[in-house]
Amino acid sequence: MTYSGAVRVGGPADVHELTDLMISKVAVGPMDNNAYLLRCRATGEQLLIDAADEAGTLLRLIGDDSIRSVVTTHRHRDHWRALAEVVAATGARTYAGRFDAEGIEVPTEVLVEDGDTIRVGEVALTARRLTGHTPGSISLLYDDPHGAPHLFTGDCLFPGGPGRTTNPTDFTSLMDGLEEKIFKNLPDETWVYPGHGNDTTLGDERPMLGEWRTRGW
Repeated sequence: MTYSGAVRVGGPADVHELTDLMISKVAVGPMDNNAYLLRCRATGEQLLIDAADEAGTLLRLIGDDSIRSVVTTHRHRDHWRALAEVVAATGARTYAGRFDAEGIEVPTEVLVEDGDTIRVGEVALTARRLTGHTPGSISLLYDDPHGAPHLFTGDCLFPGGPGRTTNPTDFTSLMDGLEEKIFKNLPDETWVYPGHGNDTTLGDERPMLGEWRTRGW
């Protein structure tokens, strides 16, 4: 079945099957958060991005194979409401950006820096810090050797623009990070998985960069 990236709370997961990695996307909670379960096809190891809400839904998605790691993209509570319960049930190791970890009530075991590698089995993800939406938001890049890159952006990039910020300085910082670390270095076909809503690609969003700057925060 073709992956669309369109999911709804209470509905089934949508699964993006890549050569080396399976990505299962599910929507949870009152704010329609996306959570992503990554599974290395060679080893079966699993990693969860954002234990946002509905621990029962996430644990059913994880299944009997459990998970090795949970990565929280940023400190906002709607992205880690189920983290404590998921960690208690699975024993997973917790990861978050160094500058956001203090805002997450569940202790972070691995403080992630810009450029760090996080592994799920034989698959490597590269963390990119994007300051602005929060001080230590991280995106995760899977540079698929068999095709287009895949980028998990949390709340830093959505279809239609960057995530919300609280002031013009934060907005400028977020835009600078997106342009320098993301749009400048990745191709248009890069698939974007946001923290809420449907997926997009960098190619679909790139023509709007100037308008976003003009529109401001």
